[in-house]
Amino acid sequence: MRARVLLALEQDAGWAVVARRVGVSETTVRQVAKRFAETGGDLEATIIRKQRLTPPVPSVITGEVEARLIALACSAPPAGHARWSLRLLEKHVVLIEDLPDLDHTTIGRVLKKRNFVLI
Repeated sequence: MRARVLLALEQDAGWAVVARRVGVSETTVRQVAKRFAETGGDLEATIIRKQRLTPPVPSVITGEVEARLIALACSAPPAGHARWSLRLLEKHVVLIEDLPDLDHTTIGRVLKKRNFVLI
């Protein structure tokens, strides 16, 4: 998209015309042009997105947490239950002090990532 904006701007069209042609807002066209000027005309620096150095929020799922969660899911279910469910795992994770509180959807994602199926 940024490359198409730059190509359209090269044809000396106005920002509104470029925005309509490319299918973006005029603000986007202005920002691409501004970044192109700030980078000294470096096409690659303008087109490529900047990568973050660190994620916005550090993940609470570490290798140790993942291993302990899978070990819990592999253990026998509590009395009165035939098998583990995601919500039952969620309730038991809260009781374990070393593990962070995890939502059942997060637990499901961790188990799915490792191809672990609750039977």
